[in-house]
Amino acid sequence: QVQLEESGGGVVQAGGSLRVSCAASGRPFSGLAMGWFRQAPGKEREFVASISRGGDTTYYAASVEGRFTISRNNPKNALYLQMNSLKPEDTAVYSCAAKIASLPLLAPTTPASYTYWGQGTQVTVSS
Repeated sequence: QVQLEESGGGVVQAGGSLRVSCAASGRPFSGLAMGWFRQAPGKEREFVASISRGGDTTYYAASVEGRFTISRNNPKNALYLQMNSLKPEDTAVYSCAAKIASLPLLAPTTPASYTYWGQGTQVTVSS
């Protein structure tokens, strides 16, 4: 079992920055591929970014490419999402997800690929 807990959400003005974090426990963090997803009210959950277990591979949704950066600190069992140049359309609940990764460069981009999920943290961008 893997437990995930997000933190760092809040309210920020458009154009501002925010960093959300995800703390993992229960299994060796260096064996997990990780992803960030978000869900806005009335919308489907959507992929934001993902990172392989060693951090060598990252993927981003087109809507956040160049503005968001996913990173991880394996000794600290922590995942991060740095969000810059935030827009009102980035408002959503942001959740981290984990998958036990058999391959070192695996970084899935679909929700169905992940086994473990956090509860999420609200990010609100005001215009």
